[in-house]
Amino acid sequence: MSLNVIELFAGGGGLALGLEKAGFTTKAVIENNRWACKTLLKNRPDWNVVEKDIEEVSESGISQYLQNNQEIDLLSGGYPCQSFSYAGKGLGLDDTRGTLFYHFAEILKEIKPKIFLAENVKGLVSHDKGRTLETMINVFQDVGYKVQYKVLSSVNYGVAQKRERIFIIGIRKDIFEKIGEEFQYPEPLEKKLVLKDILQNVPDSACGTYSEKKKEVLNLVPAGGCWRDLPDEVAKNYMGKSYYLGGGKTGMARRLSWDEPCLTILCSPSQKQTERCHPDEIRPFTIRENARIQSFPDSWEFIGSISEQYKQIGNAVPVELAKHMGLAIKIYLEKI
Repeated sequence: MSLNVIELFAGGGGLALGLEKAGFTTKAVIENNRWACKTLLKNRPDWNVVEKDIEEVSESGISQYLQNNQEIDLLSGGYPCQSFSYAGKGLGLDDTRGTLFYHFAEILKEIKPKIFLAENVKGLVSHDKGRTLETMINVFQDVGYKVQYKVLSSVNYGVAQKRERIFIIGIRKDIFEKIGEEFQYPEPLEKKLVLKDILQNVPDSACGTYSEKKKEVLNLVPAGGCWRDLPDEVAKNYMGKSYYLGGGKTGMARRLSWDEPCLTILCSPSQKQTERCHPDEIRPFTIRENARIQSFPDSWEFIGSISEQYKQIGNAVPVELAKHMGLAIKIYLEKI
């Protein structure tokens, strides 16, 4: 069964690559970051990469970038989560105008794919006491889709990383009625990968750096440890006001161990008080190590400055998780 996909907010290509691995044919990817577009074209020169603002694409219509008016099976993408105005009574599409979600919904309304996949941060579930997500679901239903969502952790799908994200699935109502059952999210795999499973023989690549102060602090933390392992005065000085907030915060002064999956990969290797220190060395993970943790193949090259490459990797959907979602969508659509 041949299935095709259009992706919005494509970034460095994690979701698109995972869907390709699941057997989808990429008809277009929309992305406004020039370096991410260079990454996409470097790795997939045959892809139809559209380097434009999503606002421009939704207003002028996405159909002009497609060939032969072919029906689209899947629209995918991870639009950033933004607050909405609740001035309107209906909490419909117009209430989301001015947000990136609005443009995702407009394109969905234009091409009406059989199914859509929207990925977002786990916090969307509770954002504005759940009203943001509720508004999104209302809009999707108004456009003609049966909607469901679930928070998935990438560690359950062949990724050595504890990264939780919400995956919203919408099935066009005529397709849902034809199949007569809800979409089934992929089952977790039995084997859970840890860092020693994936960080063997990693190709050399650029690496971010820590300040001398950060190095001095992390040198006191054992593999698998965090700020709780520091002498009390060092912890107070390093953490500032955060020290007095009590529980949690185990991402501060955090050094990973080989026997655990990574915490969520971030867009910068040295963000303040959210360390992901290498198990043996006093440094962040390199570009290629981060890419491995996101389950990108070594052959997938990232274009741009070091900070730009870290950002592309950190923002991506883990490739293997995307593949498992794609396979589940494929299984569902084959029931038509």
